Amino acid sequence: MSGHSKWHNIQATKNKADAARGKIFTKIGREIAVAVKLGGADPNTNSKLYDVIQKAKQNNMPNDNINRSIKKAAGETDQTNYDSITYEGYGNNGVAFIVECLTDNKNRTAADVRHLFSKHGGSLGTTGSVMYNFNYKGVVVIPKKDGMEEDDIMMMALDAGADDVITEDDAFVIYTPADGIHSAVKAFEAQGIEIASSESEYIPINTVTLPTERMESIQKLYDALDDLDDVQNVYHNAEEQE
Repeated sequence: MSGHSKWHNIQATKNKADAARGKIFTKIGREIAVAVKLGGADPNTNSKLYDVIQKAKQNNMPNDNINRSIKKAAGETDQTNYDSITYEGYGNNGVAFIVECLTDNKNRTAADVRHLFSKHGGSLGTTGSVMYNFNYKGVVVIPKKDGMEEDDIMMMALDAGADDVITEDDAFVIYTPADGIHSAVKAFEAQGIEIASSESEYIPINTVTLPTERMESIQKLYDALDDLDDVQNVYHNAEEQE
């Protein structure tokens, strides 16, 4: 999974740019709303809400914003309901894309996503058309700090049910089953270990390696999709040639 680690870092860099623009707060706010309506407003009994709150904190979302989103979703006056929809498609050069959305208007979202694929030389696919190219995994990133031993992190990760641990120059990237990310996060937090990010993601099984000039069109489609208000996450299996 070494290639996937690099790919994950590309996504993490993009997420930080989103945070600077404040767009990530809106996206997380929707995730909080969905989590609250599914499992209630108490993160101690709603593991999904707990995980989204951790994601919010990792992205420096102010506590006031988090609490306001929870209270709004729990209030009787909030009648907004978001549907979760995942689109699959292809960009240029056969690059597979997965687009996760939360929307209050399915027709609008479908039209917007289809338009962007077409505009950027790609095509929207049917359900299952690209999903086989990816594994859905929990990804926990722990920044390296003085005194951290790779073997210790490895053992803690495996004890928490992790599938794999990748050691990078400045971080440990831990892969878990998608439904095991909550227990892994709790295990590391119990040891006082800082977590930079934790989220379930689509990890490409096989990547399409492209030269820089061809990666530009993939990045443009990625950016356009990511900028849509209804889009939560965008994944692809392209990798830039070194």
